[in-house]
Amino acid sequence: MNDPTLAPDVVQFREALRAFVEKEIKPNATRWDHGERYPTELFKTVGDLGWLGTAFPEEVGGSGGGALHYAVMCAELARGSAAIALGIYVHTALAGGALLHLGTTEQKARLLPAMLRGEKIACWAYAEAGAGADVSTVSTRARRDGEDYVLNGAKLYITNSPFADIMIVVAATVPELGMKGLSLFIVERASKGLSVGAPLKKLGMGASEMAEIVFTDCRVPSRDRLGPEQGGLIAALKVLSLGRIASAAFGVGLGRAALEEAAAHTRQRVQFGKPLVAQQFIRFTLADMATRLEAAWQLTLHAARLVDSGLPFDQAASMAKLFASETGTWACERCLHLCGAQGYMRESAAQRLYRDCKVIELGEGTSEIQREMIARNLEK
Repeated sequence: MNDPTLAPDVVQFREALRAFVEKEIKPNATRWDHGERYPTELFKTVGDLGWLGTAFPEEVGGSGGGALHYAVMCAELARGSAAIALGIYVHTALAGGALLHLGTTEQKARLLPAMLRGEKIACWAYAEAGAGADVSTVSTRARRDGEDYVLNGAKLYITNSPFADIMIVVAATVPELGMKGLSLFIVERASKGLSVGAPLKKLGMGASEMAEIVFTDCRVPSRDRLGPEQGGLIAALKVLSLGRIASAAFGVGLGRAALEEAAAHTRQRVQFGKPLVAQQFIRFTLADMATRLEAAWQLTLHAARLVDSGLPFDQAASMAKLFASETGTWACERCLHLCGAQGYMRESAAQRLYRDCKVIELGEGTSEIQREMIARNLEK
C-alpha cells in the first residue's frame, strides 16, 4: 500500500489516514467488535477532517479528489477496522453517491453538506429477504397518491439502518417492468409508517450495524423521489459499480492488517529457541502474502485510475474486486493459522480479521458474479 507512483497529495492523504487509524481505530477495533455497536461519533470526527467528502465536489460540501483517493481511504480504514470502513462506505459511496449523481439541486443542497460533515448519517436500502443479486425480485412497492408516494414492504440486511437519519430506498413503481420499474426514494427516519428492527447478529463485522426496515403505508413526498420514476435504479448502477473498487480496497486493507499481525506474531513467538519467523515456511508464507496483496493493490489502483481518467473501468473493477477480496480472505486465514492458539482467542486481532473478511467476497457482487462479468467481456 506504499505505491511509489502515487502523487504527493495522495501520499499525504494516506499518511494522515494511517496516523488516524493507528491512534483512533486500531486500539478500539476489537472492543467495538465485541460490543456490536458502531461508534457513530466517528462520522462527525471523520467529517470534520474532510474525509467524508473525499471524491465529492466542493460545491456540495466535498473535499475533491477522485476514485484513487477514495480507494486509498477505504484501504487504510479497513486496515484498522473493516466494520468502520463499511459504515463510512455505505454512507458516502452508496447513499451519498446516489444523491450526488441523481439528486436535484434542492436535494443535494438540503442533504449532502450535512452528510459530508457527519451530522446526518445515511444508508442504502436495497436488499430484501428475496432480493439480492436478482434485482428484479424487489417486492417493496411505491404507489403514487396525489403529491406523495406510499411505500409498503421490507428491506433486510441494511447496513447503518439502526442509526441512519436518511435512507435511500429502492422500490418498485411499476412492478411488471422488473428492473426497469424500480425507483429510488429519499426517506427520512422520522417518516410515519417506517420502523427499524433491532440490530442483527452476524458472524463478523461486529461493529457494523445492520437491521430490517419495514414500511407500512409510509408516505414520501414526491420531491423526495431520487432520479427518474422508473429506471431510477438503472440510472444509479453506474455510480454503484464504483463499489467494486471500494470492495477491492477493503480486501487489500484487511489483508495488509493480516500480514502485519502475522509478521509481528511470528517475530515475537519463540519455539525451540528461535522466533517462528526463522522457519523457512513462515518466511515464505509472509512473502506470498505480501506478493499477492501487492498484486491486488495494483489491480485496485489501476481500476481507480481508469475511473479518474474517464475511461471504461467495468472489467478492471471486476478483476480487482474478485482478486483482492479472495486474496484478503486467504491472507486472513493464513494469519490466523500462523498466530495459532493466540490468534484464536477472542481478544486477538487475527480472529476478528478472519471473521470480517468473508463478507467482502459476497457484497457488491459475489466472486461468481465477477467471474461471469469478466467472462462476458472476454466474448466481446
